[in-house]
Amino acid sequence: MNPFFKLMLKLLSSPKINMQEDYARVRKVQHILAPKPKKGYIIMDHKIYSEDRSHDIPVRVFYPKERLYKEPLLFFHGGGWVIGDIETYTNACINMADLTGRTVYSVDYRLAPEHPYPAGLYDCYRVAEVLLKHLEMSGLSDDTDLILIGDSAGGNLAAAVSLLLRDRGQATPMKQILLYPVTNWDHSEASPFESIRTNGHDYGLTAKKMEEYMALYQPDPELRKNGYVAPLMAEDLSNQPETLVITAEFDPLRDEGEAYAEALRNADNKVQVHRVNGIVHGFITYPKTADSVVEAYEVINAFLNA
Repeated sequence: MNPFFKLMLKLLSSPKINMQEDYARVRKVQHILAPKPKKGYIIMDHKIYSEDRSHDIPVRVFYPKERLYKEPLLFFHGGGWVIGDIETYTNACINMADLTGRTVYSVDYRLAPEHPYPAGLYDCYRVAEVLLKHLEMSGLSDDTDLILIGDSAGGNLAAAVSLLLRDRGQATPMKQILLYPVTNWDHSEASPFESIRTNGHDYGLTAKKMEEYMALYQPDPELRKNGYVAPLMAEDLSNQPETLVITAEFDPLRDEGEAYAEALRNADNKVQVHRVNGIVHGFITYPKTADSVVEAYEVINAFLNA
């Protein structure tokens, strides 16, 4: 790993940052630092009513320069369920649309702690449900054509939405892509996963931050073991979409993401796993020319187009 990059990651790993106290400040900094969308790029913003019509769920649609495939991607962003939104992920979604040749729907779900679990999950589920039931909205020719994708906490939400769709008797998407997903509830030193200990201190995302995010998302430690919060804890993982799990070598979440892939495989689902070496958590937001992004999209496109 580049020494300068490693030094910057160590600074970002500072224990002085307490997400439970500083989340609002971090959100503001994210918005200041977020790159502006490419000039001339057309963004379509829509809203979907929540099921009880208590609020709108913003959805931003990104069209590729050249649409090569009709099956769209429904994207849930990362940020520990606490930070991040469609603004801070706009450039990543533009890249996603262009690099896959597919339309991308990005969901601006409600964030904790103002809206703890299950608010964010229910927003993501609602958008998936509407797109699957109203094919004219997304251009789907079949209700199985939708592809779920999410990174980090968004990968957690994609996995949970897939489980919730199955459990509520809805159509199941054809495929899901989980980018370095959160799948377990425990990120303390007692975690069963070694990557929490080896990668949980100096690589940007820390084990401490993960515990703080989880406490904001689901304050009750016992309820964190719910399969919709920690998909790895789900009692039944059968009948899930064909799944691609992508992990990062220096990510504290690496092992739990790969463990979820194995659990899905053991439940007779079709699963692929790819680890991107030499990189840390969150790399899908890097410039599209970054080696890690190029490698990830080569794997993603091979999976989508198989």
